[in-house]
Formats: sequence, structure tokens, C-alpha cells
Amino acid sequence: MIFRDLRISNSEFQTRPLVLTLFTYTLASMKRLLFLLYFPPLAALAQVDSLQQPPDATQQVIEDFLQNTESEGDFDFNTIFEELQYYQDNPINLNEADEGELQNLQLLSDIQILELINYRRMAGDLISIYELQAIPSFDLLSIRRILPYVTVNAGIDDYQLSIPRMMAEGQNELYLRWSRFLEEQEGYSPLEEGQTAQRYLGGPNQFYLRYKHSYSNKLSYGITAEKDRGEEFFAGSNRQGFDFYSAHLFLKDYNRTIKAVAIGDFAVSFGQGLILYSGFGAGKSSYVMNIKRTARVLRPYTSVNESNFQRGAATTLAFGKHLEVTALASFRKRDGNVVEPDTLDVEQDVRQISSLDIDGLHRTPNEIADEKAIGQTTLGGRLRWKGTAGHLAINALYEQIDADLTLRAQPYNRFYFSGDRLFNASLDYSFIFQNFNFFGETAVSDNGAVATLNGLLMGLDRRVDLAVLMRHFPRDYQALFPNPFAETSGARNETGVYLGIEVRPHRFWKLSAYFDAWHHPWLRFDADAPSRGYEYRARLTYFRKRNLEVYLEVRDETKERNIDKIDGKNNFTLPTRVFQTRLHLAKNASKTLELRSRIDIGFSENEINTTQRGFVIYQDVIFKPIGFPLSFTTRFALFDTDGFQARYYSFENNLLYAFSIPAYYNRGTRFYLNLRYKGIRNLTIEGRIAQTYWRNQNTIGSGLEEVLGPRRTEVGAQVKYRF
Repeated sequence: MIFRDLRISNSEFQTRPLVLTLFTYTLASMKRLLFLLYFPPLAALAQVDSLQQPPDATQQVIEDFLQNTESEGDFDFNTIFEELQYYQDNPINLNEADEGELQNLQLLSDIQILELINYRRMAGDLISIYELQAIPSFDLLSIRRILPYVTVNAGIDDYQLSIPRMMAEGQNELYLRWSRFLEEQEGYSPLEEGQTAQRYLGGPNQFYLRYKHSYSNKLSYGITAEKDRGEEFFAGSNRQGFDFYSAHLFLKDYNRTIKAVAIGDFAVSFGQGLILYSGFGAGKSSYVMNIKRTARVLRPYTSVNESNFQRGAATTLAFGKHLEVTALASFRKRDGNVVEPDTLDVEQDVRQISSLDIDGLHRTPNEIADEKAIGQTTLGGRLRWKGTAGHLAINALYEQIDADLTLRAQPYNRFYFSGDRLFNASLDYSFIFQNFNFFGETAVSDNGAVATLNGLLMGLDRRVDLAVLMRHFPRDYQALFPNPFAETSGARNETGVYLGIEVRPHRFWKLSAYFDAWHHPWLRFDADAPSRGYEYRARLTYFRKRNLEVYLEVRDETKERNIDKIDGKNNFTLPTRVFQTRLHLAKNASKTLELRSRIDIGFSENEINTTQRGFVIYQDVIFKPIGFPLSFTTRFALFDTDGFQARYYSFENNLLYAFSIPAYYNRGTRFYLNLRYKGIRNLTIEGRIAQTYWRNQNTIGSGLEEVLGPRRTEVGAQVKYRF
């Protein structure tokens, strides 16, 4: 590191001669000036993609998120990256941003944030944006990614503006979105005579509406509404129109005391997620150093996930430079599977539910019966001390539901939470010592179980970064909505260790890899015995400015789970191995045309059943013209696998803030085309068509989602108006 050897402790400053100290800092300044003169070409990297899609880094994080959860479909934290558009118009000041603000970009690794903060502390403010190249972990690929959203110039402080003025002035955005499948699904087909199966009560159209007003990044208010496919619209259970409504008013950094105020719907995140972490929390991904949770404690909520938010009021107040207090109160109706009372138990006066539903779907009579079945009260607080080197915080959370959660007895859920109230408390910390960032959280539930997660980020060398994370979640630890870094969800029944490393041997090359091993001491939903597993992943990347990026990746995971024997009814808990390798190439053919090609090859195997193999190959074309209002992205994919176990996830460009990450499996093709028109001032019009064709079967999907025939076609359109 250029400046790493220039760190001066307090004792050294007192004993070293003043002339020598001044000479040292003068030498550092000269080195900085020479560095800036030597690296002028970085300015050419700051071109902005007119399509405004999430950067490659965020696309791959979402892709990995769904693969880790073994799910497919739409990503419903749909506005998690919308702040990038704000930062494009109002770049974040790298000389003033704290750890949380840098994390909000979703584009920097934790070790990059650590080394940027260390660099500022040691060498002072950045003189130029080009100086980022002096920070060890900032390779050209990372710098190119953040350039449209950052600056080193001081902005205007709006502390003195009144709230009414901020509410009247600023920027307004209105979104209207529609989508549907063209082919008829089973849930919309008419019932035959004598048939009693359920059908969707609403139509196949999905509608989305959002209005948001924002003034700088200090104040925002707005409303979000959505109707999922199959839900009624201005009829039946939804005579009020949409099935889901959300509204918020959020004030940030109003003055030195009022750091945040949230009214309506808001998201809350404490520590490393052991007791509460609302919104999107990425897990293991190809960005191997991103293992630390650092989201803002309070954030406005504008997404369409219908379960993972609070409804009420919250505030964060600062008392001096070092102490912050956060308090929140929330009450909202939740979906729950209500258990019919036992008619023989005349003393039963408390309602019972067998589960808390989180999918937010209300399409059939059964789903509607569970809608807003119970009320949930949440009270919480956080006391945080922060200094120049880190922070220490105490968190507390109390949850109460107006029903008794009584799970259907199964061996795997013996230690799950049951009852109607739950209390959690935790201690979380993060502090920096030289090139080391220690962080973690230890939490307790009111049954006495203690869960802990602790990590370390290290800048070992200018070219080498290392991450270590250890976690221990007892089988009886209980929390309603935790979301820590882990192999499984729920923050329970898991002990593991994660090692990640990133090596930059050359300015155009980067090697990143991780190894994760874990153990589940108790049964799980898909494992009828204690189980264990491990996973490793490695990626070698070659890139040249904005012109070319190529990477080769290998991923290998082995975990014990229930295996159904193909020719029998018994299952066995045995290791299952999934091996995948990927070659990806992105090439800018010109300033307006980008080509992306990818091939995935791999297999899934166990000791009982036949090995499933397969591959996926696709070609993307991204046309982003300069000075022309029409742009498009398109893909053609060919996939051939032996079944669902040999599946591959690939992020698809979609309508703005709508994400699609399908799982490619079986044999067939997939095609999509997105069009965007920006020829009218402040108005953006988008359209999309996507089709999957399976050539080895005559249906797609299952249950009420089933489509008769080998094709499923989705169409959609969106209008965005800014005023």
C-alpha cells in the first residue's frame, strides 16, 4: 500500500522530531500528486449506462441469493437498489460518507469500505476521484462500477430547510406497471361439472402502482400498491382496489439531533441480523468479501414484499457525537393459518394459528381466509455508542401476536418458537484496528438460548484481502424474523465457519474464492437426522477498462439431506453434491452495443439416484444508444438438463425495478426482449415479452400455476413519469 507505512501513533507523534514528522507528511503529499499525474485515464470509465439496470455486481448478488434459497421467480425486494438512481443525480461524497452510506451503494465490498475509511483517516480527504486507485482493494473493475454514483466534492448542507418546504419541493415519481401470462393457467380454467377443486378468484393480470416524492435524500413520502396475479381487483375481498397497500413518510438527517424519523411503513435492521433484519440481506456470493451486515437501522419501505416490514413509527436521535438512540413501535395485521377450535375444549378462549404466512398471496378462498388473521405488535430499541474506530450497540425487541402460535408437531420443529410473545436482546459491535475490521453480534432469546456470529475482515497486503466468519446458532434459539449470514434461514440449528479470499495479482486480473463448512446438530425440514455440509467457490476474472470482462467460475457444494429413492417410498439422509462451472464473457462491441455470453455446465448426484447433468448457454445483446430515445436488451438461452436438481439461475434484465431470475432446467429455450423509450421529457415507457419453451414435456408449472402445453409467455409494460 502506498500510504500504509505512514501511520503515526500518538506516542510516536510525541517522541519524533517535528521536522521529521513534517517531512513524512510532505513526502506523502508528493507521492499522492505524482500518483494523480501518473493515472489520468480513469476519466474514460465514467460513462453512464442509459438503460439504468443494476450493475453486474448487484445482478450476481441477487442471482446467488435465489440459488442459495433454492427458489425461483420474481425478486420482491424490488426497490432495494433504487437509491442508485438518486446517487446518479446526486453523487455520494466519498470524503464524508460513513460506513452505512457506503454500504447503501450495494457496490463496494466490506473490505473496500474498510480500506477507504482507513485511507481517509491516514492520508486525509481524497483530492481527486482518480486517487481511488491508490487504495489497495479498489481494482479498475470496482472503480468503474461506482464512478457514476460518487464524487469527492463537498455538497450543500440542507439542515436549515423546513419540513413543509421539503415536502412541497423536490422530485416526484409515478410508476404504473402491468404484466400477465398469455397462456391460460389451471387456476383460471372453469370447473367441470361436479368438480370441487379451488380456482383463483381474480384475473391473471398483475398491477403495480407507486408514487414517491423525495427531496434530496433527506425526505421522502409515497404510496405503493400491488395486485398479484389471481387476486381480485375492486371486487370480492378487495373492494378497495389493490390487495396490498403501503405508505411511508421518512425524514433523514434533519439536524444534528434528529437522524431519522419514520411514519407509516418502514424497515428496521439491527446488528448482524440475529434478532431482526428487514429487507434484502445477501448471503454467500461471488463477491466473497461481502459478509458483513451494515444497513441503516431505519429505512423507508417501498417494496412489495408483504411480510418483511414494520408499520407504525420510529426515530433515531443523536445525543452528542457518540451516542444514538433508536426507538420503534409497530402494529400490523399478519396472515396466519388459523386452527379451528376444539369443540370439546370449552375453556379454549385464545385463537390458535399453525403458521405465519409470508407469501402475501390471496387468490383462493383458503388464502383469503388466512389474510390479516392476526395482529402483531412490535416494540424495539437500540442504544449505540460510536467512535472514530467503530461502534458498540445494545438492541432489544419485543414481539406479541394476538393468537397462540401452535405448530403442527414434527420432529424437526420441536425447538421452534411457539406461543404469543417473544423477547430478544443482543449486543453488536464493529471496530477497526489498522487493517483489521472486527465485527459481530451475540443475541439471547427469552428461553435462555444464546446465538453468536463474529467476523474479521483483513487487508493482508495491497493485493490480498481475507474474510473470516464464525457462527453458532443453537437449535433452540428463537427469533421471528432474523436474517444473519448463514447457510439456512431462521438463525437456528447451525454452526459454521466461512473463509473468503481475494487476490489481485495484476491490475487486469482478480481471483476470489471462499470455503464454507457447517453442521446442523438437530433435524431439519429436509433432513431427518443431524446433518452437515461444505461448499467452495472460486472465480478468476480478467477485465480491461470498459471494453472486456471474462470470468471462469467453479462452484462445488455437498450437503446431507433427504433423498427420495426413485423406485420406492422410503427416503434416506445422504450427501448430495452439486457441481457447476461457468464461463462468462461481456464485450463492448461499440459505445452503444454490449454483448454478453455465458455457458453453465454441471451435475447433481447422490448415492441412490441417477446423476443429473446439464448445461445452459445464452447470448445477451444490450443496445444503449447515445442521443436516440429507444434502447433494448434481449436474450436467447438454450438449456438441456436431466431435471430440477441440475438447474441454473441467471439474472434477466427486466422492467425498471422489476427483477426476474428464472431457474433453467429440463430441455428447451428461453427468450426475452425489453424495450425502453425515453423520447418524451420526464417520461419513460417500457415493454417486455419473455417466453419459455420446454420440448421434453407438455406442461409447465404445477397445481393451479400449470400451463397446458410446452410454452409459457409473459408480457408486461411500465410507465414512469417524473415531475
